Amino acid sequence: MAKILIIYSTTDGQTRKICDRLREVIEQQSHRATVISIQDEAQVDLASFDKVVIGASIRYGKHSPRIIEFIEKNRNLLENKPNAFFSVNVVARKPEKSKPEKNPYLQKFLKRISWKPRMLAVFAGKIDFPSYRFFDRLMIRLIMWITKGPTDPKAIVEFTDWEQVDSFGRAVSAM
Repeated sequence: MAKILIIYSTTDGQTRKICDRLREVIEQQSHRATVISIQDEAQVDLASFDKVVIGASIRYGKHSPRIIEFIEKNRNLLENKPNAFFSVNVVARKPEKSKPEKNPYLQKFLKRISWKPRMLAVFAGKIDFPSYRFFDRLMIRLIMWITKGPTDPKAIVEFTDWEQVDSFGRAVSAM
């Protein structure tokens, strides 16, 4: 039985939801999983875990600077454990951008950091226009219009492929 840390940053909660699902899948494989926000990373002893999974959402084309700081600060420890990274972004709703090697945000992120995750995944996120602040709703609707996505200001659309998340959870358990 492995102890697996899942640490994440989220903007609107979808990455947290994905992490909770990963925890369920991992625990079904007889491992222990702990899910923790990057906000609480100082409270975790990274060395006490056998494997580490990091998940981060995208907002306006960027992952959280706190995730980048965490990775750089803990790079040596991360490299000495089985590890994985996943990105959550709405552009991954398009089949041609749903694979790690084809997702522009993940590729840009990987070039920015010195750590090379052993396993990668990209999950499509969620659009929830009613919950966004005025400026975010306006900007995200513009981005969706440009990329031929949903623009109805009342739309709530979850693009996440939960079988893909489950498969990643099983792969994390097996690494």
